[in-house]
Amino acid sequence: MDDTNDLCSRSVNPSHPLPVTSQHPASVRRVRVWDLPTRLFHWLLLACVVGLFVTAYAPGSWIELHARLGYAMLTLLLFRLAWGLIGGHWSRFVHFVPRPARGPALGHTLSGALAVAAMLLALIAQVVTGLVGDDEIAFTGPLNRFVATDTGLAATAWHKGPGQWILIGLIALHVAAVLFYLLVRRHNLIGPMLHGDKALPEAEPPDGAAAVGSRDSAGARWLALGVLLVCVVAVVLMVRLAH
Repeated sequence: MDDTNDLCSRSVNPSHPLPVTSQHPASVRRVRVWDLPTRLFHWLLLACVVGLFVTAYAPGSWIELHARLGYAMLTLLLFRLAWGLIGGHWSRFVHFVPRPARGPALGHTLSGALAVAAMLLALIAQVVTGLVGDDEIAFTGPLNRFVATDTGLAATAWHKGPGQWILIGLIALHVAAVLFYLLVRRHNLIGPMLHGDKALPEAEPPDGAAAVGSRDSAGARWLALGVLLVCVVAVVLMVRLAH
């Protein structure tokens, strides 16, 4: 019993999955799917989205806080684009789309990958239109002076109209999908985004691409912090130079 518990509690090394053993057919092994930087990005992005909607519709003038949250979202999105190139295995864009020939993916399903891509594009569109927009009342984006007047007005119209409703629709679809997997398919997608791991039956062959864990070492986390700091500096310089 102690040996089984010990086996169940260990995580799979990204490059050396635990071997399959016939002595423990019911045991599971835990694979690190979402590294810490990806998980923090997810929850910080959620906080930004909630804050942006609150400041957009709350009574009173919250436009300055709304703008600052927009800059924070831009920083997070820049980080995610960079981390999609150099981050953990399942956080990289090249591994977003599963390849059925190599077994079931631990990261996104095909529909999940498309939904994430659509969400990122919608968020980027909202940030860009906010940066160049001009509502002619309370806020002018820091990059508005680099575009034509009509372009700035069109950007604001998108930002306040179709852009936000597309984003709301994608968020609703995302929440519905998570609840469907949780309640109908009994597959918890929230847990791995909190602790990072997915449990696999020990009997499942570990040598395919589907069993590869994401790198989540101290070095990887320091790298992520460095990338984030570069993104912060880039956004701060952009805003200051634009003004």
